Amino acid sequence: MKKILYPVLFSAAVLLASCTEQQPDTRWSADKANDWAADKGWIVGCDYVPSTAINQIEMWQAESYDPETIDRELGYAESLGFNTVRIFFSNLVYTDDPQGFKDRFSGFLEMCDNHGIRALPTFWTNGGKCIDPKLGKQPDAIKGDHNSQWVMTPGADYVNDPSKWDELEIMVKDIISTYKDDDRILMWCLYNEPENHRRGVTNSVPLMEATFRWARECHPSQPLTAPLWREVGVPGTSLPEVTFALENSDVISFHCYSSGAVLEKFIKSLLPYGRPMVCTEYMRRPTSTFEEAMPIFRKYNVGAINFGLTAGKCNFHYPWNKTDKDGKSIPWTEEPDVWFHDIFYADGTPWNPEEVEFIRKMTGVREQ
Repeated sequence: MKKILYPVLFSAAVLLASCTEQQPDTRWSADKANDWAADKGWIVGCDYVPSTAINQIEMWQAESYDPETIDRELGYAESLGFNTVRIFFSNLVYTDDPQGFKDRFSGFLEMCDNHGIRALPTFWTNGGKCIDPKLGKQPDAIKGDHNSQWVMTPGADYVNDPSKWDELEIMVKDIISTYKDDDRILMWCLYNEPENHRRGVTNSVPLMEATFRWARECHPSQPLTAPLWREVGVPGTSLPEVTFALENSDVISFHCYSSGAVLEKFIKSLLPYGRPMVCTEYMRRPTSTFEEAMPIFRKYNVGAINFGLTAGKCNFHYPWNKTDKDGKSIPWTEEPDVWFHDIFYADGTPWNPEEVEFIRKMTGVREQ
């Protein structure tokens, strides 16, 4: 692991100055956002973590970055007709080695481009069971435990303490200014699950505000967004974060793991905003399925990004775990008969060939 403090601090000073030479951009008009969407066509894809990575750290740090697996699995996505993969960054990996992180990210974008896919990077997320992450070798997967080592980024200690945000500002401005005109990037997801106040987060709005400001100071050509975590008004939603996301996102994004009827109702509730929409997480069998959801997304021309591609270390194919009285996950003891997330085994064999055939029919890809 590298610590190149003086060059990083010098580069950061130059970077911060260059990003603030002009007035920050304002939110895109609805017309501009809709023109952007018309140019992109139907956005369809998946949230992606390599099957060999247990979390964002293992995906991006030098000693575990796995381009061979990533390239092969992006081929699986391409075979489905997917044109987008949503990915998650790690502030720890970036801060430890900014240039190395960007080199690996550039390699990832090149692989995406070779497969006709754009990336949808995500900076922060409140979701995750690992609340005290460290660089280096990551914990092993826990058998039967869904997403056992996913990392909160940057974590509650950062979210709740603005005095720690300098390094976050450097990361956002460096990455966005570097790739602000890169057509291989679909858009920037600045904050995933901001409404999720579990595991110590008290209020996400201040960091949301700061991150949107930092991003707009870099004048990206791609739109900015932050997704609504759940249908507005259901238990667990937080109106301050919802309001900020709806008032500041260029493109509205949201998650929906509910039935088709709930999904369609959710979409209809967002139509009055007059902006393009992308669902950046859906599909948890048997409640939310491709067969029920994809026709609804097509009907309203809403982007469809399901959670998961290839079953691996993260155990996304297991259902969300029940918890004991102390809130600790109770691992499942048997492989699920019906996969929760994911589409392929690691070798590219579909979990359900008929489902894969349906996805290809929806995306217009001929049977393989």
